[in-house]
Amino acid sequence: MTLNVNVGLMGHVDSGKTSLAKALSSVASTASFDKSPQSQERGITIDLGFSSFYVDARDYLADSDFQLLQFTLVDCPGHASLIKTVIGGAQIIDIIILVIDITKGVQTQTAECLVISEIINKPMLIVLNKIDLLPSEKQQSGIDKVVKKLQITLKSTPFSNASIVPTSAIRGQDDPKKEGFSELINKLCRMVKDVERPVNKPMLLSVDHCFIIKGKGTIMTGTMIQGQLELGNNIEIPALKEIKKVKSMQTFKKDVKKVQAGDRVGICVTQFDPKSLERGLICAPGYISPLFAVVIKMKKVTYYRNTISSGSKYHVSIGHETVIAKLTLFLELSEKAEFNLDKDYLFLDEYNDSEQRVCYALLQFEHSVLSPSNSLIIGSKLDMDVNAPSCRLVFHGISLFDVSDRNYETSLLPKLKLFKYKQKTGVVYKMNNSTDIIAKSLFKKETKMYNFTNLKITLSTGENGYIESTFGQGGKVRITIPEGLRQETEHILKKMSKCSDTTLNNESVKVFLRFKRYIYDRDKKIIQNE
Repeated sequence: MTLNVNVGLMGHVDSGKTSLAKALSSVASTASFDKSPQSQERGITIDLGFSSFYVDARDYLADSDFQLLQFTLVDCPGHASLIKTVIGGAQIIDIIILVIDITKGVQTQTAECLVISEIINKPMLIVLNKIDLLPSEKQQSGIDKVVKKLQITLKSTPFSNASIVPTSAIRGQDDPKKEGFSELINKLCRMVKDVERPVNKPMLLSVDHCFIIKGKGTIMTGTMIQGQLELGNNIEIPALKEIKKVKSMQTFKKDVKKVQAGDRVGICVTQFDPKSLERGLICAPGYISPLFAVVIKMKKVTYYRNTISSGSKYHVSIGHETVIAKLTLFLELSEKAEFNLDKDYLFLDEYNDSEQRVCYALLQFEHSVLSPSNSLIIGSKLDMDVNAPSCRLVFHGISLFDVSDRNYETSLLPKLKLFKYKQKTGVVYKMNNSTDIIAKSLFKKETKMYNFTNLKITLSTGENGYIESTFGQGGKVRITIPEGLRQETEHILKKMSKCSDTTLNNESVKVFLRFKRYIYDRDKKIIQNE
């Protein structure tokens, strides 16, 4: 048996990820080593590349049934404008190799890769590449200096104890036994655990490459995210609503009859135009529906310094798709932090770093996306200056509630009970007796007062009452104080009745009407707690 482990190669552009993959790999897939014309022309990786190598598993997984470890290398682009491709690739990997150019240290995209790695919570191995560019007589001291700086940088991250291996990918291509490659492979193998794959879930395959072979059919290559797939099974391309039968399957040029979660695979289908699916998801028939919005339990990226506010739009990456979404923030009020439509939630204008309560976010997509339940979602500001030293990754979370109804704004949103606290403030204009007062400035002249009759009020002096009725035509109201005014309050009001309007406005007894409104309630009902 063979255990496949997907290893993501991340790092800043031109740090040597593709060269490292070449040095390590014994088998290249159809999408590897910058084979695309654009990659070759630009000299950088612009898409995910895949290749693999094998190691005897018995030296590292003695208690398992696996004979071989197959490491699938996922070469992620390092250019700033391609970060959404990195985010998509990050969600299919098991271990991260962060490649750093030793002559340049941690750069902007290196830092972003660290953030993504922290979000997906996978073990990391760090490679200090290009040690061949250091003068031979100062090589070790140069390595020690960079390692020390790197350890300081990583101290506050989950990767403070990550192994650091210096190497030269270019020299390693000529002789992998040199330049630290034996140490690199050994450390990589020791990071492998006999992981539990989600093999019992419905089949889901993340496709990253699609092409045609004359006489055979269309080949879709990708990584099995969950479930199992066998020769002859039907699969669905949900983006196109097409169902196809699996004609043949290969894993790195070897014919196979069955694959499962974690495996790299190429599947062959017939009568399918490869141009219609560059990348995306294929699944068990009927498993995935288009999503128009989701609710997530939101976590802010620590290194993002700007404000996160409701109503703002962000780039949201989910699977291999990145879509613009409108953000609405709201807070959990109960002790049991579990989202459901029966509960009330407090609407938030802005995210507050000091807030201890659980923060949720409603993400409304500009167009539908295809993704299974409980997907990882990463929000970013990809329109920020790519050359600026600021973090573009904003927030992340797991989808808790998926919205697949196209008409959700009328069918679902009114059921989502997000409320705002409201307060109207007026002043006591006249005291008729200890239980009957007249207030002004609470409402405008044109306000429909029947919405406010019998609502509770509080005076600035502490008494409680309720709105009895309107008084006259100028927006004034009659207020009843059931337990009567305090003597001190009566004294103030008698004194104020002899003062001018200016004094009245500055020193009078204030009237507070506090209530809440649900932001998606079309009737704009006024709610007061009992």
